[in-house]
This record gives sequence, C-alpha cells and structure tokens, in this order.
Amino acid sequence: MTASANSAAATAHHSAAGESVIKPGYDPSLTNEDLAPLKEQKWTWYNIFAFWMSDVHSVGGYVFAGSLFALGIAAWQVLVALIVGIVAVNLLCNLVAKPSQQAGVPYPVTTRICFGVKGANIPAIIRGLIAVVWYGIQTYLASVAFGLLALKFWPSLAQYGEDGSHFFLGLSWVGWGGFVLMWVLQALVFWNGMDTIRKFIDFCGPAVYVVMILLAGYLIYKAGWDNVSFDLSAGTPTVGWGSVTAMISAFALVVSYFSGPMLNFGDFSRYGRTFGEVRKGNFWGLPVNFLFFSILVVCTVSAGATVIGRDADGNIITDPVHIVDQIDNTTAAVLGVLTFAIATIGINIVANFVSPAFDFSNVAPTKISWRMGGMIAAVGSVVITPWNLFNNPSAIHYTMDTLGAVIGPLFGILIADYYLVKKQKIVVDDLFSIKPEGAYFYRNGWNPVAVISVILASLLPISFVIWGTSFQASFTWFMGAAAGLVLYYLGMRLAPASFVHGKATATSTSDIAVSADGTTTTPVEATLDNAGASSDS
Repeated sequence: MTASANSAAATAHHSAAGESVIKPGYDPSLTNEDLAPLKEQKWTWYNIFAFWMSDVHSVGGYVFAGSLFALGIAAWQVLVALIVGIVAVNLLCNLVAKPSQQAGVPYPVTTRICFGVKGANIPAIIRGLIAVVWYGIQTYLASVAFGLLALKFWPSLAQYGEDGSHFFLGLSWVGWGGFVLMWVLQALVFWNGMDTIRKFIDFCGPAVYVVMILLAGYLIYKAGWDNVSFDLSAGTPTVGWGSVTAMISAFALVVSYFSGPMLNFGDFSRYGRTFGEVRKGNFWGLPVNFLFFSILVVCTVSAGATVIGRDADGNIITDPVHIVDQIDNTTAAVLGVLTFAIATIGINIVANFVSPAFDFSNVAPTKISWRMGGMIAAVGSVVITPWNLFNNPSAIHYTMDTLGAVIGPLFGILIADYYLVKKQKIVVDDLFSIKPEGAYFYRNGWNPVAVISVILASLLPISFVIWGTSFQASFTWFMGAAAGLVLYYLGMRLAPASFVHGKATATSTSDIAVSADGTTTTPVEATLDNAGASSDS
C-alpha cells in the first residue's frame, strides 16, 4: 500500500481528548479515538504557559515554595537553588515533550517505543496509580477551603466540622461536603473534554495571579514592607558546608516536585502546534513563572505572619487557605479561599486527572475510553480516603516516595531510547501494530531490556527511601533516572537481537516514519538498528 492510499483510507474520529486519525491497519487492542495520533495540533505557547501556571498555582505549590525559604539558609542561596532547579526542569520537560509532540500521541503510547506495545502498560499503570493518590490528596486539601468558608458563614456547623464529633471514615461531615463538592466540580470540567480544560486553564492561570498579587499587596500594606523577610526559617541559620548541602537539597526538591507532571508532559505537548511553541511555553511557564510565583509566596507568607500571627506551635503559616481564612476582611477571605480552591482544581485536572485518563485507557483501549479512565481515577481517589493518608506522615512517605522512586527510571528509559537508541525517529503506525514484524513488538509485545531496567533501576532509590536519610531520599529521582538511562542503553546495545526480539524480525509495518525535525520518510524496512538492537550485537 502506498503512503497516499494509506492516508486516504484513514478516518478521523472526534473524541473528548481531541480529533484523531485511525488507519485501517491499527489494531483495536492498542487503539481508540483518544490514543490515536491527533489530526491537528493547535496549542500555542500560551496554552503551554497556562498549563504550567495551573500546575504551580495550588495549595501544595504554595506550601512547597514557602518551605524552600524555611530551609535555614540565606534567601539568595534559596533563589540560586530554585533557579538552577527550575531551569533543569525546563530542559528535562523539553526532552520528554518532543516524542509526543512529534507523533501527536499521549505519554503511554509514546512509551511503546521502548517498552513495547504491550509492555507500555507498566509505566502507564505506575504513573496512573501515582496520579490517583495525588488526585485524592489535592482534592482533600482544596476541600478544606470550602469547609472553612462554610464555618465562617454558618458557625453552627462547627459540631459537624473537624472539632465536632460527627465523622465518617475519618472525615467530618463538613469535610465530606467540601470534598464531594470539589470532586464534582473537577469531574464536570474534565468530562467536557480537553478543549474545555484548555479554556479553563487559559483563564484560571492569569486569574489566580491577579488575586494572589492583590492578596500579597493587602498583607504587605497591613504589615509594612519592613516586616517582609525572605527568610522564613526559625532558629540559627545554617552556615558553611551545611548551607551548601541545604542548597543542593533545595535543588533536588524542586526537580522532584515536578517529576510527576514532567514524566507525563507528553499528554499535553502532543497538542503543541510545533515543538518551538512547546519550548517557548515551557520557558515562560517554568523558569519565569515559578520564580515569580515563589517570590510572591514568600512575601505573602512573611507579611501574613505579622498580620495574622503564627499557629499554635509558633510556626509561620504557609498554607494559603488558612492565611486567607484568618483575614479580618470577609470579602478578601472569601475571594482568597475560592481562588485557591479553583487553582487546585486546575492543577488536579492537568496533573492528576488527564494523566490517568490516558494511562488507564492505554491498558484496555476497547473497553476504557479517556473519559472512563479519568473517572476510574476519580473513584479511586475516594476509595483510598486521602485525608487518612495525608494525616499519616509515615504512610504518605513510604507510599509516595516508593512510587515516586520508579518515576526516575521510567524517565531515564524513555530518554535513552528516544534520543540515544532510536535517534529521534518514530514509526507512528507501528505504535498501533500488534504484528510480530512491527518495530515495537519486540518479544511478544514486551521489551525485556526495558522491563529488567526499570526493575533494577528502581531498587537503588527505593532502598534509600526505606533505609536512607531524608537528605539522601531527596535524590531518589536522580538516582533512578540515571540508573534507568544507563542500564537501558547498555542493554539495548549489548543484548543479542534474539533476546530483545525473540524469533520476530523487526520490520516496519508502516508507510510513514516521523523524524525529529517533523519530516516524514517512507522506509522499505526498519532494520534491527532502528528497532533498538544491533544485528551483530
């Protein structure tokens, strides 16, 4: 079949995730209208910029940014670590964005190039489970805002609040009301599809900034600029070698904080009009946006300590919901609480709703659509009772750090395969082919090198999560990413072709391959070198 004939036979399908193109040769067990390549990529740099604004402007992001300035080192040291860390995140996001933007497919489909058309379910399920846990926790944190708002207007509800005696599964009735409300609002935005999500984050990103700037200005005005400090730490400042290690830890924390959205950024970069648009959006959304956001946060938290005081233990309040809840001005408090609730809806949808929707759909494309995958994640977020998980530091530490330790190897393997092994070439049609001669069929649909690499590369960071110090645990992403990259690359170069592919011959079933520069070629056959293993290895 010629390329033109194949293109003519392809059919366009409109879905909640966008309009895609499905060719007759695509296997149903690997394909649905949500996972197939996009017919048209329309997102501009501003849409990517707004995505990162929504990802950063949350209760969790606020507390995280404030905690960086409470590490006990000078403010300039924090800023240096923050800048270096967010620039590193920017570069890493550009790396992971390219294959998805190039092929027009989401993250789990992109991982088929290294894990195989069936093996890709390993990274999909791992990332999906992490997203479910964070989705529940973020929903719970934002729901607290509605509970505080309800008690502010109806004090009689206190008996049903956290200080009352009416609880179900560890959460008060007021807490349940706020959680269900947040859950429904997020589901409504998600259910209307990616176009609605794009419009939502395009508006909410800048809108949240407006309210944050007004809040910071109000608190600074009430406190006086002399009472604003960039040092939020308590006790004796760390100096000498201790301050250097604290800076390194701050750098690692910044990268680790973005490791989840960074891994599945392909779910959004696939919509980018060009890779240049994606890179421009990443620059404005990460280094520029996060630096400005962090400075705004530390000013707000510092001024807030003077205006509203500290908590019962004498610590500075870094949770923005509790800051605005204690402001005397009722209008300002209501506006602030609602703003941070909306901001959290934004991050939850882009980071923890869209991702598992694609991931779970990838597991069973004929049975699970993008919408259903998202709702599976939403239901799972209730089942895990995230408030109990969040209130148990040990449980959340071992659960999230162990799952997070696997993110690094997944990232390293994808980067090694796309840039070092496949040389930035993707045979798009073979991503949806179950034929043994397909470039990504490997060994019965599984690439044994990738499976072995992710297992071995995960052991090192997981061991530090269990037995290491908190300082060592902050580097688990780097350990896993480096180990995954090295193990996979060496495995693909040194393993015999018979081990990687079994008895199958890796020939391309596609008429069209997409190169790194976006040009298309018509290969007669994808050799074993292009499939990731040398014929003489």
